[in-house]
Amino acid sequence: MTSSPTTTSDDPTEPGRDDAGPVPDAGAGGDGTGAASGSGVGARTAASAPPHVGTGSDTAGVTTGRPADTGTVTGTTAGTVPDAGADGAGAATGAGVGARTAASAPPLVGTGSDTVGVTTGRPADTGTVTGTTAGAEVVAGTGGPVLAPAPAVGAPPGAPGVEVSSDDDPFAHDALPAPRGATGALLRSLLRARRGRVVVTALLLLLQQAAVQAGPLLVAYAIDRGVPAFRADDNGPLIAVAVGYLLCAAGAGVFQYAFIRSSARVNQDVLLDLRGRIFRHAQALSVDFHERYTSGRLISRSTTDVESLRELLAEGLQELVAVVLAFVYISAMLLYLDLGIGGLAVLSFVPLYALVRLYQRRAGAIFGKRSTAIAAVIVKFAETMNGIRPVQAFRRERANDAEFHALNHHHERTNGDAILEMARYVIGSRLTANVAVAGIVLWGAFRVADGTLALGVLAASVLFLRRLYDPIDRLGMFLNSYQSAAASLEKIAGLLAQTPSVPEAANPRPLPELTGGHPGREVVFDTVSFSYRTGGEVLPRFDLTLPAGQTVAVVGSTGAGKSTLAKLLARFYDPTEGRVLLDGTDLRDLDTPELRRGVVMVTQEAFLFSGTVAENIAIGRPDASRDDIERAAKAIGAHDFITGLPDGYDTDVRKRGGRISAGQRQLVAFARALLADPSVLILDEATSSLDIPGERAVQRAMDTVLNGRTAVVIAHRLSTVEIADRVLVMEHGRIVEDGSPAELIGGVGRFAGLHRAWRDSLA
Repeated sequence: MTSSPTTTSDDPTEPGRDDAGPVPDAGAGGDGTGAASGSGVGARTAASAPPHVGTGSDTAGVTTGRPADTGTVTGTTAGTVPDAGADGAGAATGAGVGARTAASAPPLVGTGSDTVGVTTGRPADTGTVTGTTAGAEVVAGTGGPVLAPAPAVGAPPGAPGVEVSSDDDPFAHDALPAPRGATGALLRSLLRARRGRVVVTALLLLLQQAAVQAGPLLVAYAIDRGVPAFRADDNGPLIAVAVGYLLCAAGAGVFQYAFIRSSARVNQDVLLDLRGRIFRHAQALSVDFHERYTSGRLISRSTTDVESLRELLAEGLQELVAVVLAFVYISAMLLYLDLGIGGLAVLSFVPLYALVRLYQRRAGAIFGKRSTAIAAVIVKFAETMNGIRPVQAFRRERANDAEFHALNHHHERTNGDAILEMARYVIGSRLTANVAVAGIVLWGAFRVADGTLALGVLAASVLFLRRLYDPIDRLGMFLNSYQSAAASLEKIAGLLAQTPSVPEAANPRPLPELTGGHPGREVVFDTVSFSYRTGGEVLPRFDLTLPAGQTVAVVGSTGAGKSTLAKLLARFYDPTEGRVLLDGTDLRDLDTPELRRGVVMVTQEAFLFSGTVAENIAIGRPDASRDDIERAAKAIGAHDFITGLPDGYDTDVRKRGGRISAGQRQLVAFARALLADPSVLILDEATSSLDIPGERAVQRAMDTVLNGRTAVVIAHRLSTVEIADRVLVMEHGRIVEDGSPAELIGGVGRFAGLHRAWRDSLA
């Protein structure tokens, strides 16, 4: 048996075995039959691949080291493997830290050659190979190179085939990073614009608390001064105390009412501002963000998390201010009435403070998990309802119910954990407060008995102590609201801290005036390449020029990179390298309104918003008149079916245009595009989901809307290609054929084969 010849590979991402280094001989062997332990990325995995023994040829690659040994191979891991034996038979077992194999790459078992790759140790040993299939690239990892699945060309970030470690991806864990202090900065920015009303609200609360806390002092005065005066037939002090108490109670009620009105206005203004910020920021974020961050999580941020802040502002802050003011005011009064009692009362807050800190630490993590858990419930609910047709068609109800139950149960558990933490705090704080009150009352009673403390002072002190400790439960409610709101604000701050990957132009430039008598503009891809941020090159470097007014069809298999090309032209993404030019102007130098007027995309699913047909067409140009709207619909061929609707152009198409057919929705989308009058039109598989009559109607509309415009038509149906002046065939992110339809059909390339297969299918 001999080792296979050495093969050189120039592609560093080509999968194969990668031995970890030179292997020393332990005896005088070399070319004998001594066995060696084989290792390498792509050949075997430490944690999962079983050892393999057999005969055959392993991969040869670009190698450095000694020639291959012959014999039995038992290899499980990557690392330095010693040979045991001299010229005769021997055995060796590889040891070390092995490289993992990505889960998506299925194993290939058998006798023969493993995948060709680049090796940096000795050549492969002979033996049976258990390896991985092609389609992997070498990336850095512990214990040697790591196999990751090759990115699917044209796939969005996080799509199957793109290596994204869920352990490191904040999008997967609903934990978007935010700058340090972003949560506090967000809350301050919300309140800063309402400083005046916040000050008035705080002043009203101070006055309300002053009126409430005056009661015990009046009681002490009544016992120590009023009662003795009454016995001396002087009713004045008691009457004054009664009137004062009544005025304090009335004043507390008035101030409380004014505080609630003022705080409610501040709260609602803050929530209105915050929801608006979330909505505006979410719209401004780039497409790649929305492809990774689900709409259900955005809904959770703007509903559940904002509601947590509402509870804090509506109830929690009042409780906090009341507790703080009560502590400061009552502690001062107790120290004033009796230094000993006041000192003991203040000391009792040391264990209470420790309980508060413990609760904050434990509850903070729980409320963060709870916010993530409710977001997962909303995501699953929204996903199921949006896909209710396939759910019912494929009888997914039971499976979805089980998945929803698991998510809902997890949310229930996190809620229960939060309640248990709250219960522990309340029990501990009440126990501490009751022990402190009992001790102080007992000590005070002894002092009254021996004459060192006045009875009125003791009575007032007991009343103050009850008022001091009664808010402890309310403080617990505040802490509950605060931890919930803090976790929610952290997630909102993380969302608002995200920046668009496609930023606005710093110094926008206008497009040059149109020339040539048609609305089309020249498009140039200048040394463009593109990779998603999560890794994997989708479009290798290329150059492409689309003359003004030319209709270009782009065909290719799924994942060839067609839609990615269109997204670069629409500037949903910016190229990793190079420029996309529109009449010589870099798309990155155009402001967004100018770009959206110049480049319009019509997708496979024509999205219609709730509203009338006329309103959906007018999205292309909001200031268009009814005559302009009807003129565009007539040019497309949509006027007849629109006038046949119950209310004509004023018919409500309902959610996602569900009241009209797919072909009719597509015609409305073309009318919208024609009304927008763009220079460049992108049709992303605009007819792939239509039946034959619908496709023909849309193709007639395409003839109208494409006239004179530069157009990129991404097509799976070759019938759509017939309207094109030029055809680009893409494969694995590269343009492999370029020519007119007639030239390519007459050739022997991929497009000719596709066309023959399509023509045979019509026979």
